[in-house]
Amino acid sequence: MSLWGRKKDPTSAGPPHTHDGETDEHVPERRSEEPTERSRLLPVDRYERFLSPDDPAVSPYNLWTVRAVRGVSIVALALSFIWWTFLLVSIFVSPPMIHPRGSGFFAFSYTTLATGYLVLGLLFFAVPSKAMTIWAIILAALLSVDMLIILAVPRIRLEEGWVGIASVVWVAVISIYQAIQNRAVAWGKREEEERLTGREETRRSLLEWVAVFAETILLAIMAIAAVMFTATLILHAFDAGLEPAGERYLVYGDSYQVHLACVGNKTEDDNTPTILLEGSNGPVEHTLQPFIDDVYGRGSISRYCYWDRPGFGWSDNAPSPHSAGMSADVLGEALALAGETGPWIVVSAGVGSLYSRLFASRNLLEVRGIFMIDPLHEAYLGDLGRPGRGFLLWLRGIVSPLGLDRLAGAILRGRSRQDRVVGRAAYQSGKYIKAKLQESLVAVTMTAAEIKSARHVQMGHAPVVIVSSGQEVRKSSQWEERQEDLSHITDNLLSWDIVDDAPHEVWNTAQGRVALEKRLKELVQESQAYEPRG
Repeated sequence: MSLWGRKKDPTSAGPPHTHDGETDEHVPERRSEEPTERSRLLPVDRYERFLSPDDPAVSPYNLWTVRAVRGVSIVALALSFIWWTFLLVSIFVSPPMIHPRGSGFFAFSYTTLATGYLVLGLLFFAVPSKAMTIWAIILAALLSVDMLIILAVPRIRLEEGWVGIASVVWVAVISIYQAIQNRAVAWGKREEEERLTGREETRRSLLEWVAVFAETILLAIMAIAAVMFTATLILHAFDAGLEPAGERYLVYGDSYQVHLACVGNKTEDDNTPTILLEGSNGPVEHTLQPFIDDVYGRGSISRYCYWDRPGFGWSDNAPSPHSAGMSADVLGEALALAGETGPWIVVSAGVGSLYSRLFASRNLLEVRGIFMIDPLHEAYLGDLGRPGRGFLLWLRGIVSPLGLDRLAGAILRGRSRQDRVVGRAAYQSGKYIKAKLQESLVAVTMTAAEIKSARHVQMGHAPVVIVSSGQEVRKSSQWEERQEDLSHITDNLLSWDIVDDAPHEVWNTAQGRVALEKRLKELVQESQAYEPRG
């Protein structure tokens, strides 16, 4: 049972105090002094009792230093929230000077960690604990490692830019500050308890124990997230050492780079068209390029070029919004920078056919043939632009810095960095997710309008070849009708084949590979006799 009582109000009415023969003439002199922050809660004289430890007046907030620390935390939270909001918006619309060549999710996730940490610190501000200090030191150490990795690896430093670096530095500073804040509040609490109750209070109420337990659990979750951030960043640093075939070229006002590579030699007097590849849903190096390289090795074609769309493979992400037509323009710019002038036969598959059609419509004189493998019709752009699909892509992007699937693939499945950059695990990267999100956001607006304009242009009179998947045709008669519609994008249809047992990626079956190579050789021969009409 506590022996401490409440302090007496020095202004309350009552008879004057007299102690040891003193009269009340001695008291007014002491009461006339103005109370200060350090004296206003003290007993009037040494014979009055101390406050109870449970008295609300016993609080670290009595000290201006503690209040100042709390004020700094509130200001930091406001700044962090403003920056967090800015980064959230920049995922969808890139403001000037705020376009990271990486995914943009990296800086956003680190800023989310900083904002959440500040909120947690303010919620449990008056309940300092050793656990909070220990977790703050652990977080500061992990985030300092992240900061060193970003600064030390040139490719990551280039991709994340000043936005990513500033975000990591900010959360590292916040973690250090939280440790300082926790110690400052603990000191203030001890000071006020000793001053107002006569001793430091070592017991905690049930509510305080619940608060300490809650903050410990939440900080442990944050620490686990920081560990995964660090592990994913280390994996990214390892992957950054994989050099691309070909070159990267600065495009779109030198704001980002795209990767372009060409295979085979070309002489100035050679009029044979170069095959220009456009991948489907994944990097072209994992989808169409290996098949075309086999065709090249057998001598059926003499030269081919391939590139990574923005956000795919070795290419940076483009500023948002980014449409299929903008990708087609960027490809033209990269080809010009590489000194590649065509003539071209554009070869594409699936959704990549939308991009190749736009390129063909904007380069009528250079495109001598259009080869599409089970192409996606523009009527399906509504499926690409579904709000639910966009939300799921955004959600995947937000958690992508944790590297849940990438770390599991590397540790449990032995996935190589080739797999993660341009292979079967490339879809797990934040860059790829951002590119697909950009594709979804403008599918039914900008891209749909660009494709409609391309149909009006009719892409000249270049010969067209379409090879469709028999499996897809059997699934939907509507798919077959739309494949047939695409055979009329010019008035020069060379052939339209349906490979019975082939899947959407037709080249994955022997029958499909035979049909594709045969039609491609025929298109090359036809294109050499074709003269574009200006």
